[in-house]
Amino acid sequence: MDDLYREQILEHYQSPHNFGTLDAPTVSRDGRNPNCGDQITMQLQIDSAGTIADVAFSGRGCAISMASASLLTDELRGKGLDAVRSLGTPYVMELLGITVGPARIHCALLGLETTQKAIEEHLGR
Repeated sequence: MDDLYREQILEHYQSPHNFGTLDAPTVSRDGRNPNCGDQITMQLQIDSAGTIADVAFSGRGCAISMASASLLTDELRGKGLDAVRSLGTPYVMELLGITVGPARIHCALLGLETTQKAIEEHLGR
């Protein structure tokens, strides 16, 4: 079963979903993992109801960070800001479908953490 998830990670790394930029993002936030140098920019378009209407990301990094961000963006569209703010490590691990060791956990969480910081910025916190 792990092979299936590893294949999925490679596919999302090689052809990430929602990679690029939005024409008019409501908020854009840069994130960086200083341990390995992964860099990501998350852009969100938030509608008046507080729902993520569109999302895109760009950056560079390892297969885990890029695949995690790609998988995450597939799930974020249509979610409310409070729901996204409450997501954590278990959610990302479920998306990836594999166990990530302590050295790689920051890579896997970079997209989510950057998204949550973008939401906090948008809400003025």
